[in-house]
Amino acid sequence: MSRPLFLGLDSSTQGLKVTVINALSQIKYVGAINYAKDLPSYNTQDGTIPGSNSTFLTPSRMLADAMDLIFSRMKQDGFPLQNVVAISGDGQQHGTVYWKRGASTILENLNASQSLADQLKCAFSFENGPIWMDKSTTKQCRELENHVGGALEMATLTGSRAYERFSANQIFKRYQLYNDDYNNTEHISLVSSYMCSLLLGKYAPIDYSDGAGMNLMNINDLEWEPSIINAIDPKHLPEKLPNLVDPYSVAGKIAPYFVEKYGFSDSCSICTWTGDNPSSVAGLGLSEEGDVGLSLGTSTTIFSIVDRSNSCPGIEGHMFPSPVHPENNMAMLCYLNGAKSREQVRNEYAHESWDEFNTLAQSVPPGNDGIVGIHILNSEIIPVIQQTGTFIFDHDDTPLQSFPSPAHACRSVIESQLLSARVHGEALGLKAKRLLITGGASENKFICQIAADVFGCDVYASSQTDSASLGAAFRARQALICSIRGNFVTLTEALTNNTLMDVIIDREEEKYAVVELESIFQRKKVAKCNKDNHKIYSSMLSRFNHLEEILVSQSC
Repeated sequence: MSRPLFLGLDSSTQGLKVTVINALSQIKYVGAINYAKDLPSYNTQDGTIPGSNSTFLTPSRMLADAMDLIFSRMKQDGFPLQNVVAISGDGQQHGTVYWKRGASTILENLNASQSLADQLKCAFSFENGPIWMDKSTTKQCRELENHVGGALEMATLTGSRAYERFSANQIFKRYQLYNDDYNNTEHISLVSSYMCSLLLGKYAPIDYSDGAGMNLMNINDLEWEPSIINAIDPKHLPEKLPNLVDPYSVAGKIAPYFVEKYGFSDSCSICTWTGDNPSSVAGLGLSEEGDVGLSLGTSTTIFSIVDRSNSCPGIEGHMFPSPVHPENNMAMLCYLNGAKSREQVRNEYAHESWDEFNTLAQSVPPGNDGIVGIHILNSEIIPVIQQTGTFIFDHDDTPLQSFPSPAHACRSVIESQLLSARVHGEALGLKAKRLLITGGASENKFICQIAADVFGCDVYASSQTDSASLGAAFRARQALICSIRGNFVTLTEALTNNTLMDVIIDREEEKYAVVELESIFQRKKVAKCNKDNHKIYSSMLSRFNHLEEILVSQSC
């Protein structure tokens, strides 16, 4: 028997990434599609279509086009797709896709001689779906919160207060403003379940972890919350929603389209997809108390695993069911202003060069000579700051019109983002003993060092910078083993104990029955905390929180 492979896909804001692992959980293939570069006909800005009134959309067909393109490249590379036994993936959280009435017939009859995008031209009631950057639903947020008894009650029910990017509020907006198109909608998918649906050739379920990012699922009962459905559309919304399932479940076998077009085996299992942030939990291997993940991607996200029985959702931050274990939750904070804010400062002050940016920033001592710069490229949600711009404060909190030097500007954007993450993370109960960092900026040693100094702990990074697609591959393995064994198997056990795979594993690999966990994640220490610098940053927390509160009050 050929050695089995497990494939993970990450459908993110700016592109589609793939990671494949073998039975030893070793990475055998990585690849990526960039929407703007590789699919320019959709005319997106880094994968998005910005609009008026803070709308951000993504073409649903573009995501399907990317799937075709990435598999085409793998086939051209001679990669043995026929050996893939399980596929899972993740999608950018909160984004929604609206299938037109009759679309299920199109999905169930995909023709391998045509592209996915061509066959899906008439499949959507809304051609472009809203994504996590969209902030156009404040009215709907307040209406839904008022209906259930306020922001705290919404958080208690669903794990988060009502946020503009969350799916329920986007669905409510379409029900109110675009009722004809809404009524012509047969099925509503998240980006994750949409991509999974393509692989299945039928509508896929939504997993509990990504479902919690909708303001629509009861985080305790793990079912659609009736009070919120009743506030939106009690008559028709239930029939448009998928089933909710465990994140580590198998959704079905791969559709004939992919078997005929790319050579996948018809026995390949399609495992339930989840959100990109939950998938990063699996990819980073967060397993111990005090393990905190920090994703420095398009958004800046901080997350950790907490015991479900001790979880207490609040007005700030989010609580999701764990993507890998039924007894845990995932606590998370997500900032809108991440990579793009860092890149804007780099471009303006360092001639678009990270090397120059780092040199400038390191020329100023920790604490930035008391200069604080809070960079709000887009209205922020943690905390809620509606006004945009760069807000600069001198050492005595006097507002400044400009930075004293380019060096202060460069250091300020890193320090302010990480100080905010610590302030609000600790308020949510996240206290880091070890920081596991991912995202594009995880390759920047200077940024990793500031993270170590701000949080007061050593920083580790995986050799695979895309923890989301790696986590998807890990989860494909876990889900397949759970399905084969007929019972829940932890992610750690699924990755390290190959005897659990005795139904499918190559007998030649029996000598590798147990694999060391650290060899799987290949984490390396990239920064060690400097205690003196940590004291400087700890002394800044109260002041930084005060400056944020000033901006929050000015936004009210």
